[in-house]
Amino acid sequence: MPETRRDGAVDERGLRTRVVTKNGWAIPHAVVTVADLTGRQIARAQADAEGVVRTDPLPPGSYTAIITAVGYAPSAATAMVGRAGSAELGKVTLERRGGTELPPPGPWTIDPAHSSVIVTAQHLGLSSVHARFEEFGGRIDIAEHVERARVAAEIKAASVDTVNKTRDDHLRSADFLDVERFPVITYIGTRVVPAGDDRWTVHGELGLKDVRRPVELDLAYLGTGPDLWGGTRAAFRATTELKRADFAIVYNQVLSAGIGLIGTTLRVELDIQAVQGERLPEG
Repeated sequence: MPETRRDGAVDERGLRTRVVTKNGWAIPHAVVTVADLTGRQIARAQADAEGVVRTDPLPPGSYTAIITAVGYAPSAATAMVGRAGSAELGKVTLERRGGTELPPPGPWTIDPAHSSVIVTAQHLGLSSVHARFEEFGGRIDIAEHVERARVAAEIKAASVDTVNKTRDDHLRSADFLDVERFPVITYIGTRVVPAGDDRWTVHGELGLKDVRRPVELDLAYLGTGPDLWGGTRAAFRATTELKRADFAIVYNQVLSAGIGLIGTTLRVELDIQAVQGERLPEG
């Protein structure tokens, strides 16, 4: 960190650089290590929230600056420090290891109008029935270290829609979702673990009816880009499988042939668009 002079002003000497992703986002957890020609460490400093790194003043000479950040390929540059004890490396771009550039840290708001929550169950052991939930929302908090990211989402249980009113009314009844007593389905994700290029496992807890159980999501990150309202969006796809019995949904009429009307396992598919910031754009 830069030193403060006796008169209270910040000493602007030292090695200065700004570390960013290829999309221009700051990498606030980047670290710059300065070594002399023998390889001995002379200085070390971490980036601030804007990705700016400044070391203490350095003796004049030639140095190697090594720029590192968790999840990114390291970079190195030669720095020539003059008599004033300062050098400027300019902007340094780091490439993320193995995949698409991750969203910048901060809050992201799920946009239900451009997202979907679909649950699929086997029917009569032959075909599938697809249920879509129409009302849901939530927030994704991307941490500087993405493994510490968090997710909080809510689904209105009564918004289930299979394009069949009789079946939907039955799903809302006490035999299944019991929406009168338990109107909201919740999911809280507390950490993510890398599972391959642009793939992650989200560890969290699903609250369905009066049961809360750990549920893992297989998450694919699809990329980030601008939207029509001047904002930035990130896209994700997540899947998981649930056993109905784990959440006290045990109703299952058995036909005379011994075939269960509904399969015991549910497949959940989430296609999510999230907008950068704490609220959705108007319009």
